[in-house]
Amino acid sequence: MRKQSVRRTVAELAEHVGGRVIGDGSVMVERVASIESAGAGAIAFVEDAKLLENAQNSRASCLIVPPGAHANAESLIETARPKLAFARIAELLHPPKQYQPGIHPTSVVAASARIDASVFVGPHAHIGERTRINAGAQVHAGVVIGDDVRVGRNCVLHPNVVLYDAVTLGERVTLHAGACIGADGFGYVRGDAGYHKFPQISTVVIEDDVEIGAHTCIDRGALGETHIGRGTKIDNLVQIAHNVFIGERVVIAAQTGISGSCVIEDDAVIGGQVGMGDHVRIRRGAVIGSKAGILPGKIVRAGTVMWGVPVRPLDEYKRLNAHWGRLPQMREDLDELRQQVKELAARLAEKQ
Repeated sequence: MRKQSVRRTVAELAEHVGGRVIGDGSVMVERVASIESAGAGAIAFVEDAKLLENAQNSRASCLIVPPGAHANAESLIETARPKLAFARIAELLHPPKQYQPGIHPTSVVAASARIDASVFVGPHAHIGERTRINAGAQVHAGVVIGDDVRVGRNCVLHPNVVLYDAVTLGERVTLHAGACIGADGFGYVRGDAGYHKFPQISTVVIEDDVEIGAHTCIDRGALGETHIGRGTKIDNLVQIAHNVFIGERVVIAAQTGISGSCVIEDDAVIGGQVGMGDHVRIRRGAVIGSKAGILPGKIVRAGTVMWGVPVRPLDEYKRLNAHWGRLPQMREDLDELRQQVKELAARLAEKQ
């Protein structure tokens, strides 16, 4: 989505992030940029004092730096967490594009739907019976919203998002293009003549300030709800199965697959391409490295860092990985040892 740009002085930006100005606080800044691409009117950041050398030739009007760092710029903002300050300044300088409230004439809206007057509804959207869309929400082109859905204030539904019946979104939820929320979970019972569908009749509840990436799918609960906690961020192309409970401020990277009835507690971090069997529990603050595989029913302890297939503590994974790298040499050593044993056995046989 294209962003609007605003201008602020360095002093105003420093106040916004609780930083200290070094140099000219009246310099005007209108955009954020990388160190390499920054020019007049741009602000960039240096996360680590070791990287300051790269910033010495920067043409940025302002640099955000850690305490005690020195760089060649018109002005500096000194703060303990430059990357965080940069992100907060980006939010200020590049607010989301605003849309005029109203319902596009090509959209189809059920008569019983209740849509606040401040809501934007784009072309070819479909909004079902008894659905409620609250103030400031944006429903973009081609979005399909089923019956009895609740969309909280200031939510953004990008093009072609699908919300099945009875899904609930909290406030300030962002769903990127093609996200599908509330499809049936993958549940079947084997009978004599084939498979029978296990009932998928519950819902999905997404709390405030959640962001969900493009083409991510979150299945409705079978008998209990699928739940996504406040402040959680989910990347593109993630599959979340029925009855999964995800806590607050969880981060899940792309192409991860989470099987049914898993629990991921608050502040956990899940890397890309992680696969979880059913009924896994990831305790609070645990970190799962990319491409890890977690067997069904596994409990990952709070605060641990885990990696590998099957998943194991990072230190153990590193040791095993180092052994894998030495396998060719180990094979040669074993072949040589076998040859020596054969020769020794032959000599012993000759003496007998």
